Amino acid sequence: MGLKKLLFLISIFYITNATAQNVAVKKPVLVGERIVQFIPEGFDKSKTPSLILKEEPRSKGAMPKDWSLIPGFVVNGNKASAYLKLSGDISLYGGGEVTGPLLRNGKLIKLWNTDTGAYGVEEGKRLYQSHPWVMGVRRDGTAFGIIFDTSWKSELYTNSDEIRLNTEGALFRVFIIDRESPQAVLKGLAELTGTIEMPPLWSLGYHQCRFSYGTEKRVLEIADTFRAKSIPCDVIWMDIDYMDGYRVFTFHPQNFPNPAALNNKLHNKGFRAVYMIDPGVKVDKNYSVYQSGSEKDIWVKKPDGTEYHGKVWPGDCAFPDFTSPKARKWWSGLYQDFLAKGIDGVWNDMNEPAINDNELPQEQRLGTMPYETMHKGGGNLPAGPHLLYHNAYGRLMVEASRDGIIAANPDKRPFLLTRANLLGGQRYAATWTGDNMASWEHLKLSVPMSITLGLSGQPFSGPDIGGFLNNTTGDLWANWLGFGVFMPFVRGHACAGTNDKEPWAFGEAIENTSRIALERRYRLIPYIYTLFQNAASTGIPVMAPVFFSNPKDLRLRTEEQAFLLGENLLVIPAFAKNPSLPSGIWEDLSLVGGDLQDKYQAKLKVRGGSIIPTGKIIQNTTENSFDPLTLVVCPDEQGNAVGKLYTDAGDGWGFKKGDYNLMTFSAKKAGNTISITMSAKDGNGKAENKIEKINAEVLLKGKIYKGTGTLKEGVQVHIQ
Repeated sequence: MGLKKLLFLISIFYITNATAQNVAVKKPVLVGERIVQFIPEGFDKSKTPSLILKEEPRSKGAMPKDWSLIPGFVVNGNKASAYLKLSGDISLYGGGEVTGPLLRNGKLIKLWNTDTGAYGVEEGKRLYQSHPWVMGVRRDGTAFGIIFDTSWKSELYTNSDEIRLNTEGALFRVFIIDRESPQAVLKGLAELTGTIEMPPLWSLGYHQCRFSYGTEKRVLEIADTFRAKSIPCDVIWMDIDYMDGYRVFTFHPQNFPNPAALNNKLHNKGFRAVYMIDPGVKVDKNYSVYQSGSEKDIWVKKPDGTEYHGKVWPGDCAFPDFTSPKARKWWSGLYQDFLAKGIDGVWNDMNEPAINDNELPQEQRLGTMPYETMHKGGGNLPAGPHLLYHNAYGRLMVEASRDGIIAANPDKRPFLLTRANLLGGQRYAATWTGDNMASWEHLKLSVPMSITLGLSGQPFSGPDIGGFLNNTTGDLWANWLGFGVFMPFVRGHACAGTNDKEPWAFGEAIENTSRIALERRYRLIPYIYTLFQNAASTGIPVMAPVFFSNPKDLRLRTEEQAFLLGENLLVIPAFAKNPSLPSGIWEDLSLVGGDLQDKYQAKLKVRGGSIIPTGKIIQNTTENSFDPLTLVVCPDEQGNAVGKLYTDAGDGWGFKKGDYNLMTFSAKKAGNTISITMSAKDGNGKAENKIEKINAEVLLKGKIYKGTGTLKEGVQVHIQ
């Protein structure tokens, strides 16, 4: 190293450290039950607007006198940081979409939404979404969480002695939640950032996708094969090849000449149809969407005032400036005619936004817009550089998309899937874990990834089952599907150029085991739908870490093979080796004949003291699950149990006006008889009219005792 270069580096070191300064904090304010807001002196909302919070929180008084979690703020030049010093033995979780272990102590992630095939960019340290959020669980099971309320490009460090967020932007607020349990902390997170909306029932079934099913004929072949082979499925997906030259909101004139007729045929077979829409709009003066956007002046501009163009699938593309209310309204309006063709759901992809700039030298590639690209803002959002709005671009896009979908179909619940998002973006869209790879590493990784998303406010997620990139073997597919069917979002997906990845693609034996796995999913949909209602109400995740069963049990803190579905069902994937399992009563559950003998199926265990509502095997969610309703009862040591079942129309908004049923079932033991009754009911729905016969299966010390009854009279089960 030359002397001049060395002196330059030394001068930069001293200048950088000389400008670093601690920042005083304004008087902390209580904004919820044991939720405190910390605002640094000099905080300017016009430089760091909140794109995370559901709404601006109101003061509820002074910080509690026993409060001990006090963050610090630092400004280094024009870059702000916040940190929280830790003491004691604390297990750290969160960070949203991350690779690596469930336990996040000693980890670093980079919050800069990135198109990262096979999670290959920077060894998986940055992915498609940004969640500046960490939860800590103390030895006694109490917990806290910290929100860094910023969308600036950042790095998040979760060391055992300090949590720190370093940004490349202005000062920001911090919110800290301190409560009696991890579950209570997640409820606090939901109070600040919101919950998912209740999804349509069909979205909880199995989804089949490929990049791409290239023609209407091929789509119908896939649908017909599911029905001919009696393999349950609810949704077929259309990737970008349905478009005319990859132009969004268009259809290929030869391969998809009549999308309305195609979707109608799918509906008649019991399928829903989801279509992809990307943010990039092809620069083409003869293309109506580009013409319209240009006329309304909604495109992102370069610093010189000309349109920013970046290369995506169609070639040169312009991009809506979603910080602008005018642009969001325009984008929303594009869905009216699009969805009128019978489209049921929308997939927003490539919305980091991802740009193909591979023609540039390696050191100049950003994979997205240049940092200095300005966004015009409007409404409550100030003008600002892409460095501020990049992590929020996908979040703003799905907000606009959701508004458009609801406007087009006001009587239906929207289903929207997104690749890019920001903490709090669960209010607008479900997610999947991006372009994973067909490998055992990514199979195992998919469990902690979805658990961590749930611990970060997003309960509706799952991986591309079977792996998106590279070819999949039958053994890998069957293992993945065997536990993947119990994740919140269940979709098989395959990249162009890879082998077929439908349930029947690997021969008769794997087809049979795939059918068993999906039948198990569909039998549990009544339970899963109930869990989603709870998530929409409280923010408690559908898929949870095993340590939720007992946050004081330190053995469970690192378990990332097994997981909980709700609080009453334990899922142990076939790949799991010596998992740490919760103590207490956990009885084996069989849902389909032969499932306990199939080597690919995950083991299911029911918690003592619980009742699991299950339905019959159906091929799609248009069929009636409750013919009959089966209540799986696992008594506690006293012979008692309780469980809930939520039902509504499965779509629409009637549930908001009381058209639903939330039934509580109780089981009590007297002598050699266990009596199961509906002990309480909330809501004014008529869904219970679908439920006539009730079967009960009591799991007790490895044996199954059965009984039959009605909803009104209950069920008596005699045990020996």
